[in-house]
Amino acid sequence: MRVVIAGSSGLIGTALQQSLRSDGHDVVSLVRREARGPHESAWDPQAGTVDTQLLGTADAVVNLAGASIGAKRLTDSYADVVLQSRLDSTSTLVHGLVDAGFSGVLLQGSAMGYYGARGEERLSERSGPGDTLLASIVTQWEAAASPAVEAGIRTVFCRTGLVLAGHGGFAERLMPLVKRGLLRTLGSGEAWHSWITLTDQIRAQRFLLDSDHAGPANIIAPIPVRDRELIRVMSDAAGRSPGLPVPAFALRAAIGPAVEDLLSSQLASPGVLTRLGFEWRHPEITAAAHAVMADA
Repeated sequence: MRVVIAGSSGLIGTALQQSLRSDGHDVVSLVRREARGPHESAWDPQAGTVDTQLLGTADAVVNLAGASIGAKRLTDSYADVVLQSRLDSTSTLVHGLVDAGFSGVLLQGSAMGYYGARGEERLSERSGPGDTLLASIVTQWEAAASPAVEAGIRTVFCRTGLVLAGHGGFAERLMPLVKRGLLRTLGSGEAWHSWITLTDQIRAQRFLLDSDHAGPANIIAPIPVRDRELIRVMSDAAGRSPGLPVPAFALRAAIGPAVEDLLSSQLASPGVLTRLGFEWRHPEITAAAHAVMADA
């Protein structure tokens, strides 16, 4: 296949392009600078420019572009940057696909933050959006891809959970604290986390590329865990005892409004992946934590 990836320099994008290329697929990365060779194509999401001829030759397009939510303290101004970067990228890409008469599949980036803070409520792809800051951002992000759906392009909204990897993402921010035995819980420790290893994240995305599914898909492991259990298992895998809880007020001071989503409880299931017959390599947290630590 020829696969075009927007946002290929992030944790998931880097791993996905490496996986596809290792199997002989032609992967072209969209870059916001001058292209360096045939495997890159320059685009400008803010100006709304992209190579429609390239898009017309693609079998699949993966949209992961957008400013990192975890890179900076999520102040109101940076929240605007996070949202606008996603709206610009998605709008540019989707309108380019429609203009090109694209007939392949679009894997559209999304996140479990769509559901907001839902306590003990059991969530599936049929559940509605939440009312947190991140839920608002993700809802608008998905809506920006609606012209592709209206044009008949098979569009999969990849609602990704906490991605556990030995480098980058959620685990990288926790790893220094876990390895030093300085972390027991985030807040009360009662929140449910829907998570997935980077290995299964990439396998699931490739699985969905080859499926016939259209619509949202929760890309998470089948067994969610409470916050305290996640930290305990990761600490065990690192050979350390859990440390002290990090109180919610300290997280709010350090992270800002985004902490409400980090402390949010999402007891979700991967209904679409289960129905389609996807098989996880790391379905439960103990084996996953050891795999992540071995890769760290």
